[in-house]
Amino acid sequence: MRDHDFPAPERRARGRRRFDDDEPHFLKHGRASGPAPADPDDEPEPDTGAVWSSWDDAVHGPQPHPDWLVTELAAKDTELGVLKTGKEADVHLVRRAVPGTDRSCLLAAKRYRDPRHRLFHRDAGYLEGRRVRRSREMRAMAGRTAFGRQMIAGQWAAAEFAALARLWEIGERYGTVAVPYPVQLRGTELMLEFLGDHDEGRAAPRLAELRPAPAELRELWGQLVEALVVLARAGYAHGDLSPYNLLVHAGRLVLIDLPQVVDVVANPQGRDFLARDVQVVATWFAARGLPPNVVDPAALTEALSREAGLR
Repeated sequence: MRDHDFPAPERRARGRRRFDDDEPHFLKHGRASGPAPADPDDEPEPDTGAVWSSWDDAVHGPQPHPDWLVTELAAKDTELGVLKTGKEADVHLVRRAVPGTDRSCLLAAKRYRDPRHRLFHRDAGYLEGRRVRRSREMRAMAGRTAFGRQMIAGQWAAAEFAALARLWEIGERYGTVAVPYPVQLRGTELMLEFLGDHDEGRAAPRLAELRPAPAELRELWGQLVEALVVLARAGYAHGDLSPYNLLVHAGRLVLIDLPQVVDVVANPQGRDFLARDVQVVATWFAARGLPPNVVDPAALTEALSREAGLR
């Protein structure tokens, strides 16, 4: 599967949708504000603020679904607060639970902002190699009309969902790479596996927030190289890789924030995106004390290019 094969969102979202970027994450306790839902069945309960689960009218993640995921139609979703805010999206913490049972899970709901306020400041290069069918849509995206910005948002949401699903499934052929499980796609909202402290609702730290000891630093670098090799074999570059787009959860390095994932074969700038990803993270690891003989951006970029089949 390539970038241009990523499916468009198959359902319209209810209410207002918002998204992510690179601001520090934090949890604002309390239910997020927003317009009242149009469907009477979605009216918040007075006591809990819960609404019916949106699972039944969303595009679902790859099967088999993880055991921890609540898929019962009787489940309800409760907003717990904001995990992260950014220029282009916000990430909310949601509890999905079946009332009267012990069945529940925490999810990260990633919501694109209203198209009037979105700042797609980096989208031009990333969109190369992606395709839409109608010339009107292409013209609108190129002209950044309101409709065009909505189209871009839809492509980014669908691209991230498809990339996560693809990376979740490719283990047998290319090797495994740690990413959050993509629970569902609904309009421009992504529901993702929550990675962090489930008791306190605290998200796993980003790599940029840590100061690893030398042994841990080398281990994390090794995990990152393995992940980049898997991406390259599958024909992808992250496209915006940095210590802020990597989580460390239970000793495992996890890639996040992939709306701009790049098809390095179809995109004429594919190799450049690959090289930039490597340079940014290599600089961080070198600055934390990893020896030059371990961190070699040029050698790694060349190796990844070969894995991707680039000349």
